[in-house]
Amino acid sequence: MAPPAALLPNASVAGQMPGTTPTIPGMFPNMIPLASGQLGALPVMPVQAMTQQATRHARRVYVGGLPPSANEQSVATFFSHVMSAIGGNTAGPGDAVVNVYINHEKKFAFVEMRSVEEASNAMALDGIIFEGAPVKVRRPSDYNPSLAATLGPSQPNPNLNLAAVGLTPGSAGGLEGPDRIFVGGLPYYFTEAQIRELLESFGPLRGFDLVKDRETGNSKGYAFCVYQDLSVTDIACAALNGIKMGDKTLTVRRANQGASQPKPEQESVLLHAQQQIALQRLMLQPTVVATKVVCLTEVVTADELKDDDDYEDIVEDMRTECGKFGTLVNVVIPRPLPSGEMGPGVGKVFLEYADIESATKARQGLNGRKFGGNQVVAVFYPENKFSQGDYEG
Repeated sequence: MAPPAALLPNASVAGQMPGTTPTIPGMFPNMIPLASGQLGALPVMPVQAMTQQATRHARRVYVGGLPPSANEQSVATFFSHVMSAIGGNTAGPGDAVVNVYINHEKKFAFVEMRSVEEASNAMALDGIIFEGAPVKVRRPSDYNPSLAATLGPSQPNPNLNLAAVGLTPGSAGGLEGPDRIFVGGLPYYFTEAQIRELLESFGPLRGFDLVKDRETGNSKGYAFCVYQDLSVTDIACAALNGIKMGDKTLTVRRANQGASQPKPEQESVLLHAQQQIALQRLMLQPTVVATKVVCLTEVVTADELKDDDDYEDIVEDMRTECGKFGTLVNVVIPRPLPSGEMGPGVGKVFLEYADIESATKARQGLNGRKFGGNQVVAVFYPENKFSQGDYEG
């Protein structure tokens, strides 16, 4: 877990004397410029500090479901960026976030905004994707609605440009409400048409949005959709969630909550849907380009790789078993970082063979085999990425 960000020296924050050190953990200096004429106006300082304290409950936002890699700086930067992107900054130029406190153990944070109105605008960000996962955005437990109503707006501005960050883009076909579905873990090579075809196995869509990188236009690996017939929402989630596409696994659920279990009368529909998905998977497989490198997933877990002796045993077992298919040049099994964080490729095994023929035999022989109760997925891996030590693909 990343340690709390260090405080910057010699910084001044609104409500503090210049030159003093902030006492709140995670405070980020220089995020709010001091009010004009504040320097030297010493009698004003205590009043402003008291005002800050009185409004803090209405300026703080609870953010839950953070990934282990999150730290104060990354959360502050992210929320300041998305607030600017949706037009939620109403207190003038600069960053909306003035302070972040993270509870790493429980994976949540309190994000303090510089104004009550900006905190209310941030409530529209519920379900925003942070480092690949949707996070919850809520009011903190000490929020006092009646008191907050006297301090500023308590609801987000209805004119926020949420489509800019992949949230409820009404212009794209009504992607809002409790039946909005989050579809994550999409292989980057899937086209928008292929993904729609997969989703429409369950019925026509009312809205669909494949989230893309603004600069490159490439898919970011996740999308949102809403079905015209809302009764198929849970069926689609249950049938698609956990489906393997290449070396990736789909995560499909309601965007604002875990997927509900289908009702008993839906079971026959669900069974039919799963059969349809099996056919769709065959149709959506890209043209396979054979290489000398085979990537295995569903073989090892991060916990199994932490102990040095266990790790060496796993590597040796892989050499012995996978060497049966041909000349095995190299075995690479990425391990968790010393800090405990998951580095690129953890959970995968890379096998480099001397020739494509051996790699092809290995892929055919290993794909679908049971290993530790799990069904192995074996795919060819680009040789250039492997030679560069790029194990993220």
